[in-house]
Amino acid sequence: MAGGGGDGQLRLLGFWPSPFVHRVSLALRLKGLSYENVEEDLGNKSELLLASNPVHKKIPVLLHGGRPVCESMLIVEYLDDAFPGAGQAVLPADPYDRAVARFWAAYIDTKFFPALIKALMGTTEEERAAATADTFVALETLEGALAERSDGEGFFAGADAPGFVDVALGGFVGWLSAWDKVTGVKLLDAGRTPLLAAWAERFAALDAAKGAIPDVDRIAEFAKALQARSATAAAASNRVV
Repeated sequence: MAGGGGDGQLRLLGFWPSPFVHRVSLALRLKGLSYENVEEDLGNKSELLLASNPVHKKIPVLLHGGRPVCESMLIVEYLDDAFPGAGQAVLPADPYDRAVARFWAAYIDTKFFPALIKALMGTTEEERAAATADTFVALETLEGALAERSDGEGFFAGADAPGFVDVALGGFVGWLSAWDKVTGVKLLDAGRTPLLAAWAERFAALDAAKGAIPDVDRIAEFAKALQARSATAAAASNRVV
């Protein structure tokens, strides 16, 4: 990739299907920063990961000159601060716009993602159906935010280039696109959320997204395996001995 790591090497500790890792990869690519991708085995976490994130022991972790930065959206903000002259700014300059962007990024993490993961991993059909309904509600709310922030065109940043909220939700584009292959439910429904469906197509067409987001079929196969393991574990825990 073009660009460089500035004062120190950039290394991204991650796991290929993670939408949170995709966020960081997107931001790095949007800013034109070179980095080394370090793939983790989450079943056998490396000493590097455990030492770099001793509190949560989770990915993603960005190492900048050996110093760790944790949590996907904190890493995205860090990249803007640490490399202000590289590529495009991800966060807006205006304080109010920055606050609004952070609000919607937090909404994605606290409302959209919990519903999405429960829609996939819920232990009963009823639980998955209720979570799917909650996911649609969250997407409809984000549709309204997109309409307000962008007048229905472009990106959440209200411009021709993606910004903070686009990266926050954009990390899930691969999963959203694969969802119907896994569950039979189309979450990016142009009839229900036309602006968001069009946004996802624009986002996926970005060079940064093409490099950061894995193949949809590969994500779908991983999600099916994850769902199957979850179902097996739930059945085992409910078994009467």
